[in-house]
Amino acid sequence: MSDAGTAVGEGGRDHIRDVIRDDVAAGRVGTVVTRFPPEPNGHLHIGHAKSICLNFGVAREFGGRCHLRFDDTNPVKEELEYIESIQRDVRWLGFDWGGHLHFASDNFEQLYDWAEHLIGAGKAYVDDLSADDIRAHRGTLTEPGRDSPYRDRTAEESLDLFRRMRAGEFADGARVLRARIDMASGNINMRDPVLYRILHAPHPRTGDDWCLYPTYDFAHGQSDAIEGVTHSLCTLEFADHRPLYDWLVENLPVPSRPRQYEFARLNLSYTVLSKRKLVQLVEDGHVGGWDDPRMPTLAGLRRRGIPPAAIRDFVRRIGLTRSDSMVEVGVLEHCARELLNKTALRRMAVLRPLKVVIENYPEGETENLQAVNNPEDASAGSREVPFSREIYIEREDFMEDPPRKFFRLAPGREVRLRYAYFLTCREAVRNDAGEVTGLRCTYDPASRGGKSPDGRKVKATLHWVSAAHAVAAEVRIYDQLFTRPDPGAGGDILGDLSPQSVDVLRECRLEPSLADAVPGEPVQFPSVHAHSPGGRRFRPWPALAAEPILAAGLAVLPDGGPG
Repeated sequence: MSDAGTAVGEGGRDHIRDVIRDDVAAGRVGTVVTRFPPEPNGHLHIGHAKSICLNFGVAREFGGRCHLRFDDTNPVKEELEYIESIQRDVRWLGFDWGGHLHFASDNFEQLYDWAEHLIGAGKAYVDDLSADDIRAHRGTLTEPGRDSPYRDRTAEESLDLFRRMRAGEFADGARVLRARIDMASGNINMRDPVLYRILHAPHPRTGDDWCLYPTYDFAHGQSDAIEGVTHSLCTLEFADHRPLYDWLVENLPVPSRPRQYEFARLNLSYTVLSKRKLVQLVEDGHVGGWDDPRMPTLAGLRRRGIPPAAIRDFVRRIGLTRSDSMVEVGVLEHCARELLNKTALRRMAVLRPLKVVIENYPEGETENLQAVNNPEDASAGSREVPFSREIYIEREDFMEDPPRKFFRLAPGREVRLRYAYFLTCREAVRNDAGEVTGLRCTYDPASRGGKSPDGRKVKATLHWVSAAHAVAAEVRIYDQLFTRPDPGAGGDILGDLSPQSVDVLRECRLEPSLADAVPGEPVQFPSVHAHSPGGRRFRPWPALAAEPILAAGLAVLPDGGPG
């Protein structure tokens, strides 16, 4: 069911697992069956990842199974593109549903029959009120609702109208089927909720077979029952829907009796997870699409280079609660950084290049130096990097008149070139405008590998690339998309967009091995001393999973450590 490894299974103790553990111990359930039930009307985001890891994770922990079910009851907003992308994202996250891929639309005929069952039992009726009138009759949290003038329709009349609704005799919105429960209920969801509505729209899977579609509330619990789901796990906003979930299960001849349990949804600082607001960001052009690395979608996180194992670890660390809270986005970044430190191959890249000519290095000569692939994983081995008379270093690694605690390159100062030699700056080269355009330096041939035979020390080590061998690339440095931790709390979410959430650098130089990098395979550069407007450092790695790295660019992750 999952290749996510033991990290997902180490869920610890929480109210959901306690319930399942008690049900199994008491023999109330045999095989634990859960489901992840997305609506195919958008792309999955980090909030969905919490639900995915929970549903697939607890099923694995208790030796059960988890279904992937698309609640495809609204053909107006659903597309096959979303069905395919959701399956791709769930698999990328490390889970597999085996042979248990389901659709609510698979059950349309059965759901329709059960709707007729409710009508025949006097527990549902066809209502002619418009949507606005139904809303007006529903009442408020402090005032009871009012009966529809059609509430006392006979079962025979309602059944006739319902069948004609299915036959396509009526226009959209002309009639609905409502449950007959209690218009004075303190729970508005129990005030004769709509179960079916007319929609003359083709369905992505059933085409034009239906013009009458069940609501999410009617299809959801009954689909759970059809599939034998034992624990229907939902976020807290569905708690008020649980009485309706239970009422429908109890009043229909369903083959099993699932139970619904709730947990708090994910709220992440500096992040928007509202589907409506994410759609606005994409459609209004504030981001480059659903897979923009600044987006919280799984596609965006994948492009940014966040490993799926880091997302699973993040979900495990934040745990489950019964009350809403805000999780710092730094927790997710820490999980990604911690994993990448252990697994990502190191490569050298110069983002803002400054050319250095090593005057005492032989002209026309090139040598290959050994560079470690990952200092935290000896099994990753090493690689060769070319070294020559002309190299590039980071522009910010040189200062002509440095402050006291600046230990990098300056006139007369010696530093170490990573994996190479000691280097001393002799002269800064300027253009007609007085800007530094290059450096003239010398090196110590005896310090090959970064150590001096006489034991002298240097206080800084710089990364570099050989000018003759470097590969040109575009690098994108990403920061948070929003300037405040609670975007939109002031009333204008667009006003909270950061104008500096991405910095595009087009003159970067990378070591030549990156020309053959596998798209989507993360690599880590040495610490970059660039800072965002908020003062955060960054450590970059390739981000795009489906495009050539050098054409598409690189993304960076905030660096929590020293540079």
